[in-house]
Amino acid sequence: MGPGGSVTPFGVLAEWPQRAIGGLIDFVAPIVVLSVVAMLDSFVLSTVVWLASLAWYAYIGYLNGTTGQSLGHQVAGVKVVSEQTGELIGAGSGILRTICHILDSLICYIGWLFPLWDAKKNTLADKIIKTSVINVKA
Repeated sequence: MGPGGSVTPFGVLAEWPQRAIGGLIDFVAPIVVLSVVAMLDSFVLSTVVWLASLAWYAYIGYLNGTTGQSLGHQVAGVKVVSEQTGELIGAGSGILRTICHILDSLICYIGWLFPLWDAKKNTLADKIIKTSVINVKA
């Protein structure tokens, strides 16, 4: 452990609170909006919002893969990189990582808490795709 946290050859690993802020912006906020719209009981509107949310999550993955930072990650000051090279993971892997976050949720959201005790501070999705989330403000 380094002075600012766990250090990799590519930077300081992001702490869980930073990752949680990014997740709240990228994942939870859209779910809240979707839930409110779903209560309107309009099939057409709900379908449009559901499709828009799928596009949003694909975009989040695309951004994480191509720039390392989604909107939430920009605000939180973190970046997704390959744990092996420290480079960006690419659009396809970024989208696949976002899809793999479903596993983090399926096990009663425990996968999202893995960074609290995991040596590499990884979620299950990070372990599957072999990514690290580093602090860009360190």
